Amino acid sequence: MKIAVFVSGRGSNLSAILNYPDLKNLVEVVAVISDKFDCKAFDIAREYGIKTFTVGDGEGKIFPKDISSTLEILDVNFIVLAGYLKLIPTELIEKFENRIINIHPALLPSFGGKGMYGLNVHRAVFNSSAKVSGATVHMVDTTYDTGKIIAQKCVNISDTNSPEEIAERVLKIEHQLLPEVVKAFAEDRVKFESGRIVIIN
Repeated sequence: MKIAVFVSGRGSNLSAILNYPDLKNLVEVVAVISDKFDCKAFDIAREYGIKTFTVGDGEGKIFPKDISSTLEILDVNFIVLAGYLKLIPTELIEKFENRIINIHPALLPSFGGKGMYGLNVHRAVFNSSAKVSGATVHMVDTTYDTGKIIAQKCVNISDTNSPEEIAERVLKIEHQLLPEVVKAFAEDRVKFESGRIVIIN
């Protein structure tokens, strides 16, 4: 399975995918795409010899409308959003129906939506006095964080003293969950049953 990973930040989830032993012979990351020209995740991509692309207007960037054709040239058949902060174009969602997933640093449907990313999420969780948090991998649709949930992992945060502590615990969970879900897709173990998504073991 050839995948493209969309990122906006440092790329720790990209690293988690690239370093997950069970994915070595199942998937190939052929493109890393960002909305930021100086995205730190690009450094990781270059270490692995993976092509990088910046979405936007201007020299050296690809227009949002050209993402689809760029991925087609690279023979990409699956997309992973790993900390990507922009909405995915509707055309791309339609072309990759049920083949675009996102990792969110909270237990959806709570603490999701526009503006709910990074420390914003963990601050909201902390201020709510929630006792558990976690990570969610979900299908991507045309709005933020509303696609069907594929998998979730929880972590106890009842003894945390700051949003930063929550972020640290949740990130560890993300690094476990995302590669596991990518593996399930690569092995064709993700199924739709009675309107729900299930992973067959």
